[in-house]
Amino acid sequence: MTEMRTERDSMGDVQVPANAYYGAQTQRAVENFPVSGWSLAPGLIHAMGVVKYACGVANRDLGKLTDTGKNRLDDSQIDAMLAACREVSEGKLDAEFPVDVFQTGSGTSSNMNVNEVISNRAIEIHGGDRFAAEKVIHPNDHVNMGQSTNDTFPTAIHVAVGVAIEQQLIPALTRMAEALRQKAEQWDQIIKIGRTHLMDATPLRLGQEIGGFARQIELSIKRATQARDAVLELPVGGTAVGSGINTHPEFGSRVAAVVAEETGLDFIEAVDHFEANAQRDGLVDSHGGLTTIANTLFNVANNIRWLGSGPRCGFFELKLPSRQPGSSIMPGKVNPVMCESMMQVAARVIGNGQTITMSGAAGGNFQRNIMMPVMGHVTLESVQLLSSSIESFIDFLIEDMEANEEACNGAVEQSLSMGTGLNPYIGYEKASKLAKEAFASGETIRELCQSQEILPEEQLTEALDPMRMTEPQE
Repeated sequence: MTEMRTERDSMGDVQVPANAYYGAQTQRAVENFPVSGWSLAPGLIHAMGVVKYACGVANRDLGKLTDTGKNRLDDSQIDAMLAACREVSEGKLDAEFPVDVFQTGSGTSSNMNVNEVISNRAIEIHGGDRFAAEKVIHPNDHVNMGQSTNDTFPTAIHVAVGVAIEQQLIPALTRMAEALRQKAEQWDQIIKIGRTHLMDATPLRLGQEIGGFARQIELSIKRATQARDAVLELPVGGTAVGSGINTHPEFGSRVAAVVAEETGLDFIEAVDHFEANAQRDGLVDSHGGLTTIANTLFNVANNIRWLGSGPRCGFFELKLPSRQPGSSIMPGKVNPVMCESMMQVAARVIGNGQTITMSGAAGGNFQRNIMMPVMGHVTLESVQLLSSSIESFIDFLIEDMEANEEACNGAVEQSLSMGTGLNPYIGYEKASKLAKEAFASGETIRELCQSQEILPEEQLTEALDPMRMTEPQE
């Protein structure tokens, strides 16, 4: 049985696990919201540590902690508080944040969770008794000075999302684009048939097809960068409703500057705190980019899945690496598992986009959005899922994927769309008639043209050269 201690808040006594760094408000939230078993993402907790550190530095430099307010701190106490913030930001206290994602819509429970942990850990670092009723480094008066959940929690979400995109998603996409580009260059001389509407189309080079995938991912890097930039404005400094009550006029800009220095990203104070406090349009915009990236990844993975289909009764133009046995009943069957994994991730992220859209549109009323914990949760989940899926896709599929040149070449000559190359020589109508005749007879376009002497052999060779068909001609 877990040993407990008694803590007190404005509502009375609360039983808290004896050794926990958190206190009464956290415990009430744990008891009130036994919903999902999902606590906040570690990245969001770490970002809250960064924000609290930045707030502490700003309040220290503005003299607010030492010269004003109740229970002024000395320099050693401030240092202890900042050290505790550092520990939170570095993940050293991750086990101390048990509050469920589906909590109060402002994130107040998690904000107070962080405040309580920093307060008690700071007292301990300073050599005091963290279990004492009187908090010499107070969770509200000191750790939360100049702040409201309404501005610091969305600030932490923005920081967490921006950092995750910068450190996880953009590098993963960059690596994927480079891997696909290498394959495109390697396979640039392999001729294959194109397909539109799943039907035979004119020839192209396998390198061109894969290069198209690479370009999709290169554009995704731009979208990820835009998604990161959409959250660079920080609401901190607006406090409860955007007015900045109980904070210094320079507080927001100073906090943003420290956060920027700590993360290496160009975070700035919000241009308008009433907008920044009340609305989560920036987060909706950011996840919109993630949703588009998910669409792209679904498309690329699905196309590669089709190109690898077979091995005897499908296209089999790509040889996908075997990762695991594919069937519990069919011996030797191997499935495109990495493609299917990525497609499921994409579906989840697209679904998260619906959560974000609904939360942003309906959750914002007057000076508060009341859907922030779930918005932060699903956005960070999307970044993590996309990043991890991409890395696995590269490691376990793209790098070992091979071209089946024989299968690529084999279908080209048989395609009725080869007749498209005859259009400049004999016109569309006659070329169309030849294609229908070839289909009915089972002959190739070339064989039919030769038997009917449609063109001199030299012209026919030029017109039906599949390599010439892969690029514009003068």
